[in-house]
Order: sequence, then structure tokens, then C-alpha cells
Amino acid sequence: MAPPDTSAPDLPAAYIHCAGLIRAHDRDRFLSTLFAPRGPRRYLSALYAFNLEVARVREVVREPMPGELRLQWWRDLIEGLGRGEVAGHPVAAALLDMLATTDTPRGALLNLIEARTFDLYDDPMPSLNDLEGYAGETASVLVQISAGLLLGRQDAALATASGHAGVAIAMTGLMRALPLQAARGQCFIPLDVLRANGASREDVVQKRATPGLRAALASLRQRAAYHLDEARGALDGAPAEVTPAFLPLSLVAGDLNALARAADPFDGVAGISPLMRQWTLWRAARKARAGKSWIRLPAG
Repeated sequence: MAPPDTSAPDLPAAYIHCAGLIRAHDRDRFLSTLFAPRGPRRYLSALYAFNLEVARVREVVREPMPGELRLQWWRDLIEGLGRGEVAGHPVAAALLDMLATTDTPRGALLNLIEARTFDLYDDPMPSLNDLEGYAGETASVLVQISAGLLLGRQDAALATASGHAGVAIAMTGLMRALPLQAARGQCFIPLDVLRANGASREDVVQKRATPGLRAALASLRQRAAYHLDEARGALDGAPAEVTPAFLPLSLVAGDLNALARAADPFDGVAGISPLMRQWTLWRAARKARAGKSWIRLPAG
């Protein structure tokens, strides 16, 4: 009798691991998955855990080259050239199972990894157009793939809503994380927006809350609110099944309001409280089920 195959991944355990990972480190998306049916919920967990793995590379390496190697490992895995045994990597095992059983476009995941290469270096974000492109390849891709997983098929008709939704979510999240980015020497506030308002990269990385920097952040908040409004309009008539993919949009208005009220943009991570985030997501899901409008715009 042949010995048991101990190399085969334990898929139920892998998916449970993914859910625990996003619960601890990406709670907004984790809470959103709770409103999804059990079937696609595990795929959402795998997708979000993969995103978390590549988004956190900067946090676990000291130099860009080890980060490049980590990202290349994920590229090889997705392209079918995986190095090493995935049975010991539950996120990789769950991701491969998701790719094998759904029509998730591998190219979109590869583009997401490529966009995340920017995170490994201290180069400033050149322009607003570049920032929106970065958000589109990262957050917007997640929204669109998630919607496809919930529908059971990828739907190009949701591209516009996904695009605007992802940019609104990503822009708001980056502004909330400004203190963490500045501490690492990163500048996601676009240089053209900074210069147009009389500010500079040095104001960001040296944590100088100058009038020019405040004006630049106000301009970005307006742009995020624009994308939020566009996403709201594009979601009119969208299938109800995709709502969990878009639920993080319900948090954007509150976060933008909190950012606008912050006395110092470098004093902690601004945004609505964890308890209020949970309640906001629950209320949005309930309104969506009732066929009511659930995306609100920020004050002003």
C-alpha cells in the first residue's frame, strides 16, 4: 500500500486560515464577507488574504530586493510556475483552489502584484493620474473580481462601478494611513497635487502639516468623494448579489468626514471607530436588501 499523500493541502483549513487572517488585518473586508453566501464567501477570503499578503510585503522586508522576490513567488504561483510546496502556505493553497474552480482572471491578479511593486520603494507618487491607476490595479480589481465571485461569473458590465469604487476606497485608505506611510518615508500624495497647493514630498515624509499639505489633502478628499458618487450612480440596477463586494463603500463618507475634522493629519490613523464601522456595514447591507439607497456622500 502506498503511503498517504501528506503533501496535499488541507483546503478547509486553508480557507479558515484566510478568514482568520483578514479578520485580524483587513477587518472591513472581513465583515463584508459575512454578508455573502457561504459558497463564494470562502473564495472572497482567499482573494482578500492574497491581497493582504502582497500588500504587506513592505512591512516584512527591509530592502526592496527581498520584497521583489516575494512578489515574484506569487507571480510564479499564479502563472503555474510555483516554487516550493504550497501545502505549507494556506493562502497559496486556497488561492490556487479558487483559481481552479472559478473564472477569476489571472492577468488581473498579476497586474495587482505589478502595481504593488511601487510599495517597495520610496519614490513619490508622480501624479493624480498615476494614483488613480494604482488604485485601479489594486483596490478596483479586488472589487470587480469579488463581484464576479459572488455572481458566479465575471461581468464586464460592473467595470465602471468597480473602478470608481476601488479608487474611492483606496484613496480614502491611503489618506487614513498617512502617518504610517510618512514614518516609512513613503509619499502617496501625488506630486502634482502637492505642487499645485504649494506643498512638497518633504512636507509629507517629515510630517509637516503645512497649509499647502492640508490643501492638497482636501483636494484628494474631493476627488475621492467624486469617485464615491460615480460608483453610487454606476451601481444603479446592479445585481443584488454583488452588494458584499461593494460594502466597504459605505465607510468612505464617514472616513472622509473624519479626515476633514482631524486637527493634525499625522496624529494617528483617522476614520470612524471600529464599532461604528461594523454598524455602518450592517446598516448598509440591511438597506441594500430592502432595495434602499445605502451609499451616502461626505458632508460638504
